Amino acid sequence: MQPTSHAFVENARDALANPKLHRALLNMKAGFQGKRAKAVAGLPEFEQLRERAKAVKDHTLAHLDTYLERFEAKATASGAQVHWARTGEEACDIIHGICQRRGAQTVTKGKSMVAEEIGLNAYLEARGLNPVETDLGEYIIQLRHELPSHIIAPAIHLNKEEVADAFYDAHKDLPPDRPLSEPRELLEEARGVLRRIFLASEVGITGANFMIAETGTTVIVTNEGNGDLTQVLPKVHVAVASIDKVIPTLEDATLILRLLARSATGQEQSTYTTFSTGPRRHDDPDGPEEFHIVIVDNGRSALLGTEAQETLRCIRCGACINHCPIYAAVGGHSYGWVVPGPIGAALDPGLIGLAEAHHLPNASSFCGRCESVCPMKIPLPSIMRHWRNAGFEAGLGAPSFRYGIRGWAWAARRPWLYRVGARLGRWSLRLLARGKGRLTAAPLANGWTKWRDLPAPQAGGTFHDQWRARQRGAGGPGGAGAGA
Repeated sequence: MQPTSHAFVENARDALANPKLHRALLNMKAGFQGKRAKAVAGLPEFEQLRERAKAVKDHTLAHLDTYLERFEAKATASGAQVHWARTGEEACDIIHGICQRRGAQTVTKGKSMVAEEIGLNAYLEARGLNPVETDLGEYIIQLRHELPSHIIAPAIHLNKEEVADAFYDAHKDLPPDRPLSEPRELLEEARGVLRRIFLASEVGITGANFMIAETGTTVIVTNEGNGDLTQVLPKVHVAVASIDKVIPTLEDATLILRLLARSATGQEQSTYTTFSTGPRRHDDPDGPEEFHIVIVDNGRSALLGTEAQETLRCIRCGACINHCPIYAAVGGHSYGWVVPGPIGAALDPGLIGLAEAHHLPNASSFCGRCESVCPMKIPLPSIMRHWRNAGFEAGLGAPSFRYGIRGWAWAARRPWLYRVGARLGRWSLRLLARGKGRLTAAPLANGWTKWRDLPAPQAGGTFHDQWRARQRGAGGPGGAGAGA
């Protein structure tokens, strides 16, 4: 698929002017942040589990070739067919070939971010196939011809009226005057439509949250059960996963699963956690006749050994997105690619190129909330800072921005000039505020004051003035107030 991350500034400007989007995004705080906090509080060993999970993924990435080869051997021994794809186009071609050999026309799909990344639906549609998303959120955005706006809640940017409009437009065989004003009515209609497609599908395609090297098993985590129907009902199941999804053992999988649902949706466990090892055996009551696993690189191996390698620890829980003030203001579509938010700002430049994605690492306040909630302890602000530096060195971004940064660096290396500038700036802002305490406009700060007020400096001097006064009052370093 073609990213539009280069247009982030324009995308964000449009999003900021969209009141419906803002109302939809308000659901994140109660729906994700609160539930996660409650779930984490109920697991006293959560921090210890984070450390262990980080160590597992770091070890795996350090020996990635070994574990991928081990996974292939075990999966093949169980009857699965493993395919390797260096690029997204190779992966799409492999999957299309599997569908073509089976004479498939209708293909059901479970939720898969890597399938979105490689543009699988468009590739299959262009070759006469009918791929249908079966995750409810993914199905809705497929009807609207949109990208997912969130890793775990693809349609979070929509309200129920917009979903109803999409159903009225797509489901022409149903009565046009049917009621679709309540979420239950929308759900029942989607279930009825998708049930027919499940039964007609010849090939089912899912993603994989994990690939377990010890057993050759793929794992999917869902809350709707559509993933199970996608891989059990058709005669052919294709699991598509990126190389970073491999982990060594079943024990490692259970460890990370204890973090995943709590971080994503605030559940102790997702409703369905499905382990798939090989195709149906002769005494199995159900399952596919063929099981294909397509393992995709698509730029990830180039991140190994770089400052961005730690992004490959990501388990796609979305916790960083749910707690990001930038995402909460502009939504996922502003980022212009499949993975939005802090993890997108840290990962996307390495996958789609810094020239395309150089705006994204700058779309951060560096508040650190993303790193503090990440179950895999990915240092997202540090990685974004690396990409910022790389973009600056490459001459990317507006000239005014680069010149401003150079000017700031020049002044910051001269303490006397910095102090003079801070005093002048403080005096000027207080004068502009006219005692109101807040500024609705300020020189060189229109980008800020257009959307929010700027607090005016208060009495008490500059930070350095206050620091020196506090040190004197505490008797200097080590004094009575030094630890306050």
